Amino acid sequence: MTSDTQGAGTTTEDKSKAFKADLVAIIPALRAFARSLCGNPALADDLVQETMLKAWTARGSYIVGTNFKAWTFRILRNAFYSTWRKSRRLTSIDEEHHAKTARAIENVETAMELAEVSSAIRQLPIEQREALILIAAGGFNYDEVARIIGVAVGTVKSRVSRGRSTLAVLMTKRHNRRTPTPVMGAAAGLIRDSDQLVKRAAATP
Repeated sequence: MTSDTQGAGTTTEDKSKAFKADLVAIIPALRAFARSLCGNPALADDLVQETMLKAWTARGSYIVGTNFKAWTFRILRNAFYSTWRKSRRLTSIDEEHHAKTARAIENVETAMELAEVSSAIRQLPIEQREALILIAAGGFNYDEVARIIGVAVGTVKSRVSRGRSTLAVLMTKRHNRRTPTPVMGAAAGLIRDSDQLVKRAAATP
């Protein structure tokens, strides 16, 4: 994003062009967030399209100079919850998506790890999942996430902490199924590395 989203002293046409440019530039980040939330590429693309339309329609309500990325993420989140309430099936895992991801990565172990992380993320309660994704993959700070979600900063910190711990437990169980002898300190290490794992999984096409 270059303008965030239009400066003072510009014409209405210039402002619209700047807004459109910023909206197009944010598409990859919106798509990654949407896929992390719903686990289905097709549904994620629908959410992104809906977000783009709603953002364009509501462009007059955007406050110049504020965080444009956070503003669009909040629109996408609201669109997701609106759809999710109508169909709880959005939380199901898209196995075809994981298969494509695995084939696209040369290192088989890495592919398996990312697929397992993606699967584990979608097992998290939605409140923990979205908070962890926004912090780890979205690049937002706690204050920004609190504004996007509409809760107190302390609530965000609690959800992220619980999400990291739950993700570590899920990944440890998966690891132990492959390796009968538990690795000492594995859970602690996964909690420490969870943000990086989430970021990598969210960035996978």
